[in-house]
Amino acid sequence: MSTGPLLIIWHSRTGTSEQLAAAACEGAGEGAQLLRACDTAPDDLLAAGGYLFCCPENLASMSGEMKEMFDRCYYPVRGRIEGRSYATVIAAGSDGEGAQRQLDRIATGWRLKRVTDPWIVKTDAQEPEEILAPKTVSDSERARAVELGAALAEGIAQGIF
Repeated sequence: MSTGPLLIIWHSRTGTSEQLAAAACEGAGEGAQLLRACDTAPDDLLAAGGYLFCCPENLASMSGEMKEMFDRCYYPVRGRIEGRSYATVIAAGSDGEGAQRQLDRIATGWRLKRVTDPWIVKTDAQEPEEILAPKTVSDSERARAVELGAALAEGIAQGIF
């Protein structure tokens, strides 16, 4: 099992996932790595001790940029990161379950170990103007993301997961 740092991989269209990923990285501290999905390479995944995947749900599935990262990285790391911890944060207008299921299926293929319950942040955006508008996360969601990052980083550092 790797003892590398927490890797936070994110994609965001309107700001929610980006803000939550940044807050989680702040909580995780100096050793954590924050990477946009399009900038993530297999070597980044191999160097990490665990993962936080943050992305929006778009049209009942994870965002295309996050999916593309998994497409590029899946086979180069398969069989080499088994047993590492992961958690997820999904930003969604009203549901988020489709993206969550996709991420969990990929994590199952990689044989990762979920260490927290899924977290779906619902923005309640339903109309095109609301959906496309920039978002700002609440102070309570931001605080929860900071705590999540700290807990994940500490669990990895202590070898708890």
